[in-house]
Amino acid sequence: MSDHTQVNMTEMNYDKDRPAAANPVKVMDLTLRDGHQSLFATRGRTEDMIPVAEMMDEVGFWATETWGGATFDTMHRFLNEDPWERIRTLKRYFKKTPFSMLLRAQNLVGYRNYADDVAEAFMDRACENGMDIFRTFDALNDYRNFQTVVPKIKEYGKHFQGCICYTMTEPRLGGEVYNLDYYVNKAKDLEEMGADSICIKDMAGLIAPYDAYAIVKALKETVKPPIHLHSHFTSGMSPMSHLKAIEAGVDIIDTCMSPYAYRTSHAALEPLVMTLIGTNRDTGFDIRDLAAINEVLEKEVMPKYRHLLDDTKTSIIDINVLLHQTPGGMLSNLVNQLREMDALDKIDAVYKELPKVRKDLGQIPLVTPTSQIVGIQTVNNVLFDDENERYKMITGQVKDLCYGLYGKTAVPINSEVQKKALKDYPRGEEPITCRPAEVLEPELAKAQEEIKDLAVDLDDEVLYAIYPVTGKKFLKWKYGKEEPPKEVMPRSLAEAQAELDLIKKAKAGQLYEKPEAPEKGENLRTFNVYVDKDYFEVGVDEVGGGPVISYVQPGAAPAPAAAPAPAPAAAPAAPAAPAAPAPAKEEAAPAAAADGTAMNAPMPGMIVSYEKNVGDAVAEGDTVLILEAMKMENALAAPCSGTIKAINFSSGDSVAKGDVLAVIG
Repeated sequence: MSDHTQVNMTEMNYDKDRPAAANPVKVMDLTLRDGHQSLFATRGRTEDMIPVAEMMDEVGFWATETWGGATFDTMHRFLNEDPWERIRTLKRYFKKTPFSMLLRAQNLVGYRNYADDVAEAFMDRACENGMDIFRTFDALNDYRNFQTVVPKIKEYGKHFQGCICYTMTEPRLGGEVYNLDYYVNKAKDLEEMGADSICIKDMAGLIAPYDAYAIVKALKETVKPPIHLHSHFTSGMSPMSHLKAIEAGVDIIDTCMSPYAYRTSHAALEPLVMTLIGTNRDTGFDIRDLAAINEVLEKEVMPKYRHLLDDTKTSIIDINVLLHQTPGGMLSNLVNQLREMDALDKIDAVYKELPKVRKDLGQIPLVTPTSQIVGIQTVNNVLFDDENERYKMITGQVKDLCYGLYGKTAVPINSEVQKKALKDYPRGEEPITCRPAEVLEPELAKAQEEIKDLAVDLDDEVLYAIYPVTGKKFLKWKYGKEEPPKEVMPRSLAEAQAELDLIKKAKAGQLYEKPEAPEKGENLRTFNVYVDKDYFEVGVDEVGGGPVISYVQPGAAPAPAAAPAPAPAAAPAAPAAPAAPAPAKEEAAPAAAADGTAMNAPMPGMIVSYEKNVGDAVAEGDTVLILEAMKMENALAAPCSGTIKAINFSSGDSVAKGDVLAVIG
């Protein structure tokens, strides 16, 4: 029997004697959100989701995750796409499968808690634009931050999935803080809030197989809502954890299509489907349908994003995540930040400092935005602290955390760090204990007034309210007020393939075309060349004929060395020869600082706002501007007292490390 016949027989017999499972595992696909967020910085474009949308709709997924998390930020900031339009567009192709989004509770899709009026407006628009399932989490597992968004989910008759962020302080489940009782009690809280399902959200791939079994079994025995396991592949354990969770009775598992799987993403769907065939948990999925989807992703989509993948690592797992617990996306951001600051050699110091900072800040779980809060503060400590002082540069978000604007931490924040962070804090130096949003003034009306000349609907206004700097820039692109830069525009498959071909040629040394050798001339001379014990005969033919020597300068015999004479008195220095002009950008910094003290950017980032204007008097230590680095805000203080002589950038501008941001004279 030929191989071809065997393949056909396999295809024909694939569904033979495959009865429907008594209790099939439900699957949520993460390819269109967490998959590309984990592997290539959330740069997946809507146009590259459409080719597989209808095919994915036929698979039988419990839901597909299409939105939320970092997509809202990345789409308007880096892709020149309207985040709201993605829901509406994909809904035209998915007729059967519910849509799920990752909702950061009162953080919505940003990096801080927003006022209740903004949260309510956002939820209205998310529901009305077509979102079905709201996977809702709080980075501190403080469910007081659910109190505004959950009633909206219920009002629209949507699915409220409550999350428990999974984290540890021990190598395995246990310890005084994050033990089995902790997770069971959190699940009870979510059930009381009306959760339609409960998700164990393991954002860094920390949950070990037997711990997954223990938690799922305990939750199934304690609460009624279905249990959903979300575990990244980062440590390599998630496929085993999936199986143990399935044995314990988990209802829903998260996976990705294989081209978007593994590394810091999630386990692939296809091996799980084949593993469960013939069991009472069989998914019922047709592996041939999945193979057809993967072919489109591999050939038509992934080549556009291959340049964004980290191909410097051989291993697809990162066992170090079990030591530092940093989610993969955050880890890559830290590495990129250090690289941009020419400080990548400090990465080991960052790993060492990170658990200390996490402990100081209340042993908080590391998930957006707390992973960024801990990560950036760790980088600041490593780069700017000295033997005399720790926490020399505290980010605005750490100050907010210490004040209580994110919620209640699992254990108390280090009192010394908290006191230092809250010194001269604008809201007060005494931390709050109430629900964070209760101290936030309404924000929506003010945002609507500020953007009224540009926004045309509530979608635009909410986008601006959450992201005022980058949101305003996007709306100018959207309505033709400014030309979008080339780097935010999509590129075609042909362009991506041409770039990959060029890289292949460069690696193979094929970009240089060797010129054809000219004819040998009359002036060809032969030389013997000896390299150690090897001998070569080399022909040399000088272009234009041999050299003509018209004059030889007779050399003087070297004088005998004399004793050194006493050094003469210093003579006035001769005027230096004029130096070649420096490039314009390099000239600008010294010129701008010539009449005062320069404020240099300590790290690359984006200018959020200047707190002072030219002509304003400042005292040493006053905040002059807010610099965003990795989505965390740093208040940069005046290095001296004086008057602002120059401001060299505007809100929304990107700056490099060392750029002169302002001059004080």
